Amino acid sequence: MNLFECISNIQSMKTIRSQVKSGPDGVSLHGKDALQLLPQKLRKKLMPFQREGVLFALSRDGRCMIAEEVRTIQAISVVYIFKQEWPLLIVVPSSLKYPWIEELGKWIPELDPRDINLVESKTNTMSIGTSNVTILGYGLLTMDARPLLEALNKQRFGVILVDESHYLKSRNAARSKILVPIIQNAKRAILLTGTPALGRPEELFMQIDAFEMSVFLCRFFGARRQWDCHGASHLHELHQRLSEIMIRRLKNQVLTQLPPKIRQRIPFDLPKDAAKVCCERFQAASQIVFVEVMSLITHMYKQTAVAKAGAVKDYMKMMLETEQLKFLVFAHHLSMLQACTKAVIEVKASYIRIDGSVPSAAGQGLTFTAVSHVVFAELYWNPGHIKQVEDRAHRIGQTTIVHIHYLIAKGTFDNVMWAMLNRKETVTGSALNEKKEYLKAEVGDQEKLDFLNFVQAWTPSDTMKDDSEDDKDGTFFSHVHKHFIIAIN
Repeated sequence: MNLFECISNIQSMKTIRSQVKSGPDGVSLHGKDALQLLPQKLRKKLMPFQREGVLFALSRDGRCMIAEEVRTIQAISVVYIFKQEWPLLIVVPSSLKYPWIEELGKWIPELDPRDINLVESKTNTMSIGTSNVTILGYGLLTMDARPLLEALNKQRFGVILVDESHYLKSRNAARSKILVPIIQNAKRAILLTGTPALGRPEELFMQIDAFEMSVFLCRFFGARRQWDCHGASHLHELHQRLSEIMIRRLKNQVLTQLPPKIRQRIPFDLPKDAAKVCCERFQAASQIVFVEVMSLITHMYKQTAVAKAGAVKDYMKMMLETEQLKFLVFAHHLSMLQACTKAVIEVKASYIRIDGSVPSAAGQGLTFTAVSHVVFAELYWNPGHIKQVEDRAHRIGQTTIVHIHYLIAKGTFDNVMWAMLNRKETVTGSALNEKKEYLKAEVGDQEKLDFLNFVQAWTPSDTMKDDSEDDKDGTFFSHVHKHFIIAIN
């Protein structure tokens, strides 16, 4: 089957799914008239770009991806217009279950709270077959949850809404294997994500497969044997094809009143003693055989955190003592988190620490528009995660410029990470936004650079938990136990 035959088959599937062409009172479901079906409060709240997003979804028969940073109200509007085809299934990260219940109650006043079934466990399946709306977290979608899987498949949901759909990025993950067939069988399916691909086009594979378009995806993910899709090719064409199922407007295109986001790189030299230790360990690690290269990378990443912890600690103290700022600090390793915590304790500042012991998620659902600065004590592997972190502060409700500071230690793994992040951002930007993008960050002011070049090394206490557990799985902001935040107030 060639590419065009595949597209023809997809159009045939769309024809079958679009048999329901009108809603209550004969209102067309494929044009502006459908907006009249929305509750008055919801209809009036829609901004012009959000109306366009709803109309795009309707033109795709309610099967599309809304890949935007401002998307919740659009999704609720679409699923409401197709209300006659419910039951509705909403799949979300665990931290967003209750916010979604609140949003539904806010915008759909006639929805009885008793009609919303929140699935709390793998055995909590009794109400799935009788509820109008079912909400469950990704964490419950495991292969051992047989009663839950049977109940989900038996219910035959007519409309499905999947929030943070980039959680389906892995073809081998149980959640992808379970959820994608359910999405394929639904009449209407809306996938929501602000970062469709966190680092490479391959991460789009399962999301697109949910719309039964994967037959020709090898053309864009690299023509490698046995469907190894780690590559990237024909990115301009991929962007054009994605536009058939995906609408994506960047925040700076639709929210012109939002203050700018200014990135700065703060490069600095390590203290001599820390630089010496770091260099010696890197040289020793370089003797490791190639098959252990991933272990080597993890080791270098961890040692960079230890080496620069003193500089980060003093930088935070400087910001608190001299500028009295409200800001966020993001770190990955426990050694770095401990250094950040010690800094705020020493200056007697009030703070909130969110780590693996707190039932929340850094990448999704948190809003900190009261802060004006975001400091990255460490970098991370994917530009998508990095931008999710930035946008905890840079979002609707922000009234001041948001300053983003990346603390980058010269001669460490930070240099490799920064280059890698920009390579990945170039690829994903070309595929999703049809333009090469970079994490543009000007070098910070000289006063900050001079300060960091004279800081002292800092050593984590012996009582601190070892970081080795954090290095086993590169998931960071995707899972609660892998991210750490300090919110300074």
